[in-house]
Amino acid sequence: MTTVFDAILAGTIPCHRILETDRVLAFLDIAPLAPGHTLVIPKEPAAFLHELSEASAAALGASLPRICAAVCAATGATAYNVLQNNGQGAHQAVMHVHFHIIPKPDGSAGLGLQWQPGVLTTETGESLAASIRSALGAEQAPGLPQA
Repeated sequence: MTTVFDAILAGTIPCHRILETDRVLAFLDIAPLAPGHTLVIPKEPAAFLHELSEASAAALGASLPRICAAVCAATGATAYNVLQNNGQGAHQAVMHVHFHIIPKPDGSAGLGLQWQPGVLTTETGESLAASIRSALGAEQAPGLPQA
């Protein structure tokens, strides 16, 4: 499936480029939540973060801190959100991996959210952690004593 980001990468849709490497492109969002709202995308096509190659994921991880610092320096923001959604149920609108860097210059502009925390019981936590470790192919998380 072709997305608007594929067209931006192909050069058929213009953008205000911030940073470009062989694996990553960062550019200003055309519908910003705050001045300086920046999108950071891998050049590798993937809808979900877990579908990316390790090389593309590493390149994104290496570029995000630099871009965050630059956005803050350019906008004067001292706070910002980094947002990344996976799947329509998680509010992903463009099915190509992308990170939003959203500066909060005065604390009111930018991303607003409601956090609705639940409760993690010891039993549920132990069971869920074991399931996730198993999915990773690891018997135990590094640094944890043997049970």
